[in-house]
Amino acid sequence: MVKVLIADDHHVVRRGLLFFLKTQKDIEVVGEAVNGREAVDMADRLRPDIVLMDLVMPEMDGIQATQKIKEQHPEMIVLMLTSFSDRDHVVPAMEAGAAGYQLKDIEPDELVESIRSLMRGENTLHPKATTELLKGPTEPAPHTLNLLTPREKEVLAELTKGKSNREIASALFVTEKTVKTHISNIFNKLEVQDRTQAALYAVKHGLTGSGN
Repeated sequence: MVKVLIADDHHVVRRGLLFFLKTQKDIEVVGEAVNGREAVDMADRLRPDIVLMDLVMPEMDGIQATQKIKEQHPEMIVLMLTSFSDRDHVVPAMEAGAAGYQLKDIEPDELVESIRSLMRGENTLHPKATTELLKGPTEPAPHTLNLLTPREKEVLAELTKGKSNREIASALFVTEKTVKTHISNIFNKLEVQDRTQAALYAVKHGLTGSGN
């Protein structure tokens, strides 16, 4: 018998999982946790083979709970069962020690097969989760690779205020030609096409002050 602990703060989800898993002859639900902290305590006390772990829960989220469980019981298997398939959730979950990642829209029979696969030592990932992992690290923002000079930052800050080249030149005590050169360099470094894009980029990445 595969001993399963369900950890989810939604009563309906826990009931649904319990109802279905009870129909499986080789699976026994040994407990239900309503938050991450309870999941850690129950995992320590009940020693399940697999924990079905929700990601977003009160008191302690699924990622923190997974880390705690894996620290205390490295052999225990954690299967993430969540509604989130984006990289910001998938990667931390796998890094925390989850052996599998499935979405809550999974067919019940597929969920059971995932549990059995994990017991055979196979990892099981929802296709969307696999896609996120295969994407690799997010591309770094251009300004982190092509650093702006202090003067270019000052020009960008003035440009973001909607000033013309003449106004920027006056504010920084340089010539308009110098301002044009700086703006051209800024466009190239930030990989933008015009002043509007440069201003939007500056706001998005917190480059609106000359000290940034």
